[in-house]
Amino acid sequence: MLELIRKYRFHLLTGAALLAALAFYSLSLRDREHASGFERMVIDLFAPVHNVGAGVSGFFSGVWNDYIDLVDVRAENKQLRESVKTLNSRLIENREAIHENVRLRQLLDLKAIQRAPSVAAMVIGEDSSPWFKTLVINRGAVDGLQEGMPVVAANGVVGQVIKVAAGSSRVLLLTDTASGIASVVQRSRARGVIKGKGGGLCSLEFSLREEDVKVGDMVVTSGIGGIFPKGLVIGEVTMVRKGEYGIFQTISVRPAVNMARLEEVLVLLQKAP
Repeated sequence: MLELIRKYRFHLLTGAALLAALAFYSLSLRDREHASGFERMVIDLFAPVHNVGAGVSGFFSGVWNDYIDLVDVRAENKQLRESVKTLNSRLIENREAIHENVRLRQLLDLKAIQRAPSVAAMVIGEDSSPWFKTLVINRGAVDGLQEGMPVVAANGVVGQVIKVAAGSSRVLLLTDTASGIASVVQRSRARGVIKGKGGGLCSLEFSLREEDVKVGDMVVTSGIGGIFPKGLVIGEVTMVRKGEYGIFQTISVRPAVNMARLEEVLVLLQKAP
């Protein structure tokens, strides 16, 4: 024990001196108006310790405040992200409404120039199998639809009603191989029949070799047969080939209406003869 005291006597004496100084300093606090030389010495001695403690306290206080600020910023960022998502959704909805209004206005303009009564319909289904090219619309017998009625869009001919239910109908597209529409080349008045050929294209059949048909010519309905009114746009000639044999020429036509993007149509309420 004595050996241990001798080994650490300096530290023990220093600690005892500090304790004595603190005790003496505490007893001297009653006189607050003037500080003695000893008090000033103690103050100077412990000032660095106080400064270190204040610095440590300030550091941890700053860290805590920064943490609180970071939590607030994260919460604010989350709210801002949600607000941006909401605004983007509204913007998309507004753009969709604008596009729909444009399409419907085009249908109304088309309806205004048609002599026959008509009804607008929305595309609610499609059948693009290798054998049939049809659409399903949300209008049926209760709306006055019957089989054989022509179906058009703002850009041109779509097809013909082939099946009618109470509240829906099936439309055979002009690109279907079973479709046939009497037509005429607008520029030269060359006649023929538009037949579907698959791949979103049509062909102008039964056009004689001597008929004047060129790439870029527009093909419209001829009105023959009484199904489609005269002058409705069908499409544009994209290829003309006259073979060495035969009396007809081969003509490809690209429909004016993009069937894959069709959303609204107009059904002309005139029954086929």
